[in-house]
Amino acid sequence: MLKWILTLVIAIFLLGMLAPHVARFVRFGKLPGDIAVRFRGRTYYLPFTTTLLLSALLLLVSRLI
Repeated sequence: MLKWILTLVIAIFLLGMLAPHVARFVRFGKLPGDIAVRFRGRTYYLPFTTTLLLSALLLLVSRLI
């Protein structure tokens, strides 16, 4: 059980570190339905459509495996 948790934490960490670099090449987050809000000089992104699309893609991949 501990091995699975450690593997999951490391995978999430690596994905978090790689996400900004991958985002430069893959233009997810700019789909219709993704919201960008500017408030007091900061920009907050709410990627609703991108999240649904990636969830569906991961579901299909997991069903095929």
